[in-house]
Amino acid sequence: QVQLVESGGGLAQAGGSLRLSCAASGGIFSINAVGWYRQAPGKQRDLVATIISGGTTTYADSVKDRFTISRDNATNTVYLQMNSLKPEDTAVYYCKAVAQPMGVPTGVTFNYWGQGTRVTVSS
Repeated sequence: QVQLVESGGGLAQAGGSLRLSCAASGGIFSINAVGWYRQAPGKQRDLVATIISGGTTTYADSVKDRFTISRDNATNTVYLQMNSLKPEDTAVYYCKAVAQPMGVPTGVTFNYWGQGTRVTVSS
């Protein structure tokens, strides 16, 4: 069973930095893409950044030039380095992987979500 576990959230001051981790485990054959999402209280879940298997990254305009998504293929871990944090970055951050688990036909993928990690940025 594929599982994603996020970590690294916490409290930061405006202008500070945090690094989130998303570790995937459990019978993974391949990971096609991983995205970081965030959901602020009372708001919808929004896409923050993505990284695909070829290494291409994309970012929401609100985090461009402040956040960096990266990955370590050896450990199936994706990171979100968040710099110059703002109070509006406060949210629960989730990672989602589009992955092919072992034992399914090639090309069959599923979406897997982590449990979320809370980020609070104080002004």
